Amino acid sequence: MSIQVLIIGLGQFGMSLARTLAEKGTEVIAVDINKELVNSAASFLDDAICLDATDEMSLAKLSPNTRDVVICAIGSREPSILATALLRQMGCENLIARATDKIHERILKAVGAKNVINPDAEYGKKFAYKILFQNVIADEASEDIQLLEINTQPFMENKNLVELSLPSRYGIIVAAIKRDDKIMRPYPNEKLQCKDKLLLVCTEDAIAKMIEENK
Repeated sequence: MSIQVLIIGLGQFGMSLARTLAEKGTEVIAVDINKELVNSAASFLDDAICLDATDEMSLAKLSPNTRDVVICAIGSREPSILATALLRQMGCENLIARATDKIHERILKAVGAKNVINPDAEYGKKFAYKILFQNVIADEASEDIQLLEINTQPFMENKNLVELSLPSRYGIIVAAIKRDDKIMRPYPNEKLQCKDKLLLVCTEDAIAKMIEENK
């Protein structure tokens, strides 16, 4: 079953996020105060709504606490803080907010954001490494194979990599295991724990197939 994602804020980041999720089959509800941006999103989304997310009554009509993931992608500091605070008060558990700097990030966490991202900073960091290590890092990317981090799934708990047979079943390679903030080598007979995170080399389709087959 597809998850339902509510995205508030259709700037460059929010619009790109909404489009990508929709293309991957996710049910997306997109919101912005700018009618032109909403109309643009409506060309590829079934549900794009024009409203002011800092208005409590308007926001409540979206029933945000019933969505699987809520992302506050508003770029302006004050509206993003207010909208994030309102969303948390309305009972949103899996609430992700966009920050523009460290102070903004601390405030968003203080008002209840579960996770805070700074896409501009992350892109800048990656681009800096490309410049610094341009003769070391190949500037090539596969559209299919990616390095992805996932939580240990229920069907994986207390099983080892030999038992799971991820490479032969799904074409998924476990590159490393993250346990208690430490990166470990993926020993074949090491049993996975419920709080482990797995660093995988695979395609997104392989992840989707694995999860679907092991619900």
